[in-house]
Amino acid sequence: MVFKRRDRRPIWKILADGLWPKGGWLRAAQYVRHRMHRLPGSPEMIARGIFAGVFTAFTPFYGLHFLFAGLLAWIMRGNIVAALLATFFGNPLTYVPIGFISLKTGYLLLGLEHQDDEVKRGLMGKFVDAGSDLKDNIWAWLTGAPHDWSRLVTFYDEVFFPYMVGGLIPGIVAGTIAYYLSVPVIRVYKRRRADKLAKRLARAGAGKSDQKKRQTG
Repeated sequence: MVFKRRDRRPIWKILADGLWPKGGWLRAAQYVRHRMHRLPGSPEMIARGIFAGVFTAFTPFYGLHFLFAGLLAWIMRGNIVAALLATFFGNPLTYVPIGFISLKTGYLLLGLEHQDDEVKRGLMGKFVDAGSDLKDNIWAWLTGAPHDWSRLVTFYDEVFFPYMVGGLIPGIVAGTIAYYLSVPVIRVYKRRRADKLAKRLARAGAGKSDQKKRQTG
């Protein structure tokens, strides 16, 4: 295949790059910003996509953030590519504070009580417990063994549902801030880029005009 990597990376390298990309997160953020500025469409359209991506980072739909952000951007008539790039807001450096804020807010809105250690367990151990429970029950379904969904039920009640409800407010707030910060920045960038392109075309036109004069002279 043309686009297939010649050097097959080991699994540990793939995981390491996911936690810390080549060049660091600052360089990755600069790349995302550069791509945002070069996207087609109005600044408002691109910013609506950014809103969708940032908002999605506050949802518990891990593994589906691209799909959810793209669908939300399509509904909002935003730039879908901008939405996919903006999901970068949720990364290994921000997932823990995002999850903590969302879960805390969800427990507050739902009137639930918890201890701080339960929140930590909910963010880490209960994800593992739910995945293990799902794997065990799939195996039980294949082998005819008894099923036990208790850990998945606990995960839904104590983590997923509070996380989903609690992520709405901070997600909307963060997405709105990102929207209003993005519009003027993208507008200025596009204006500068258009001015540079106009000057380049003008210089090219002047060069052709001088060449014709020399040929006719």
